[in-house]
Amino acid sequence: MISPRSRSLLCLSIFLAVWAWNVSAATVKGETAHNGVGNLTAGDIEEQLQQCPLVQALNEHKVATNPTTSSVTSQIFAFLFPGSPAVNALLATLYISGPPNFLLALCPPNIDPSSLSVMVAFAVGGLLGDTLFHLLPEIFLGEDEHDKVKFVMVEPNKNLLLGVAIMVGFITFVAMDKGLRIATGGEGGHDHSHGHSHEKEAAATTSGAEVNDSKDTLRARKAAANGGTPPAIPLPEQDKEISASVKLGGYLNLIADFTHNITDGLALSSSFYASPTIGATTTVAVFFHEIPHEVGDFALLIQSGFSKKAAMGAQFVTAIGAFLGTCIGIAVQELGGSSSGAAEVTGPGLAGTSLQWGDMLLPFTAGTFLYVGTVAVIPELLETGPEKGKELKKTLTQFAAIFTGAGIMLAISWS
Repeated sequence: MISPRSRSLLCLSIFLAVWAWNVSAATVKGETAHNGVGNLTAGDIEEQLQQCPLVQALNEHKVATNPTTSSVTSQIFAFLFPGSPAVNALLATLYISGPPNFLLALCPPNIDPSSLSVMVAFAVGGLLGDTLFHLLPEIFLGEDEHDKVKFVMVEPNKNLLLGVAIMVGFITFVAMDKGLRIATGGEGGHDHSHGHSHEKEAAATTSGAEVNDSKDTLRARKAAANGGTPPAIPLPEQDKEISASVKLGGYLNLIADFTHNITDGLALSSSFYASPTIGATTTVAVFFHEIPHEVGDFALLIQSGFSKKAAMGAQFVTAIGAFLGTCIGIAVQELGGSSSGAAEVTGPGLAGTSLQWGDMLLPFTAGTFLYVGTVAVIPELLETGPEKGKELKKTLTQFAAIFTGAGIMLAISWS
């Protein structure tokens, strides 16, 4: 017969054993659940959220209140870009490289780049509008879908990496511009104000020739007054030849133009892999930018001693850089993956985040657009002359062009 003391010890032992088993089971269950949540990707979480009854009700409400309509703009974009992201990126590169270069055939050889200020202002509005209205929201928030609501999960380290990519794109163009300025002896970088550094040189040459002409005219008049025949005055040889620094600037500009076109190709490929809408709007913005860009480069090559035919040929050669950049961007997207892509992404992301290498191209593009739309162009728009009334009218026209370019970008994607 069991004594009361032994019975109490047995009950206590059974209680402790059951308690220890429950604690260990709860711990194992918690660890399993924790590990399961930790292994979920952003796509898995989004898929499970869509199974929630409240989310499904929100989806039905969104579809009912926002019926899908095919606007004229969307129909045009669907016609121009009917294929996969890779095919559409190549088509977009063809669109932004071909027509601007063919337009050079209509440009006079003596065109002044400074006369393109209104067109440049329009391009600035388009670039900044695409960056601020399309690229940056897409980078940090993703693309909206017409048939369901989407949720954004905040990853601090992910946002930091995206910011780093934007800064890398910006600094890349700073380094390229600085290198070109050093190579040309500080005469200016690869921007739209190509003609400014050469206008002073041309003015100095012209005024020097005028002084020589006035002196020679006086001598000729004296000779004629004395009954002699005025001698033929040859043009000084140094005025006929283009200086070596100007020629060097023309060739270095071709290199910078080629590099710049590579970044345009990267921009187009990354934007089409992000979404068709972002790809289409980026194509429009780059196209707006390419027209004054190509005309300005064409004028600089003419000033550097190129014939019109040779300058057009050189611009077509630099267009190869855009196709090269597009192919590089497609390769990065296909091989590096994307957290928002349709393909299943396996393995950890960059630095423990959900980002893949393909996700870094779009913020890099945004950084380059910010540089081109601000640092590379704004100084030209800030230049003024002595005539206040004329400059005020010119400034108002430039601001109107900026708002027009930005307004087009806003109207394209307004719901």
